[in-house]
Amino acid sequence: MRHMTDLRHTHEITYDGDRVVKRYLDSKPGAAEREWRALTLLAEHAPGLAPEPITLDGGVVTMSRLDGVPLRGLFARAKHVGAMAEALSQVHAAVPGHVLRTVPVRPWGREAIVDWITRRCTAWEPRESLADRAVKEGLRWVESWSPGDAGVRPAFGTGDGNLANFLWDGTRVRVVDFEDSGRSDVAFEVAELAEHVSMWVDGDVEVAHRFELSPQEDRRMRDCRKALSLAWLFLLSHEHPRNPPGTFLRQAERALATLGA
Repeated sequence: MRHMTDLRHTHEITYDGDRVVKRYLDSKPGAAEREWRALTLLAEHAPGLAPEPITLDGGVVTMSRLDGVPLRGLFARAKHVGAMAEALSQVHAAVPGHVLRTVPVRPWGREAIVDWITRRCTAWEPRESLADRAVKEGLRWVESWSPGDAGVRPAFGTGDGNLANFLWDGTRVRVVDFEDSGRSDVAFEVAELAEHVSMWVDGDVEVAHRFELSPQEDRRMRDCRKALSLAWLFLLSHEHPRNPPGTFLRQAERALATLGA
């Protein structure tokens, strides 16, 4: 999930023939190392699924350039959604367990998000009645949530479910952008993807049912979607020019629906 505190630009990208040079800004500490770790792990355990790592030089990562069209700029048909879910499932399962245990937990995982949305709920200043209701119901729910360990299947998480990070090359989907990647669990990663604003702001894309989840994982995923829908409510509380007008109130409606309120 990109930038729980804001939606600021965190890197600059330039192209050099068949190479991509990604230069991270100082405001994103550790991002280059996370990107490099992800590219290196996937090159070893799931070659072809992500760009090939070439060099890491301070905050600059150079990688191979992938062909393809971002799914956010494409009318996502069933074949695209299915291919995206297949690619992400491969990412989740790619890193062997003994290696995954050594990978740091991804930024803005479940615990960090719950803490952040709790603080945002309690500090909320009344605004539109719909949003106020979503915040009230959200705080009531999050204070009662005790997820435990049921439904936890360790996974390597990409850290950002933006449709723009999935490239369709006409045959398959491949994945880019790993600056917030790290150790996670499948249910949370599916929820993060399903609740990302890019999945509905330009036209609804429902992807969660494309993943094979156990009943316990499905319950955990649905609860994580509630938390993430609240996170997006706060992230979108200030209208961003790249989103259509009214996105914030649409998110308030989504949050209420996800909460079952």
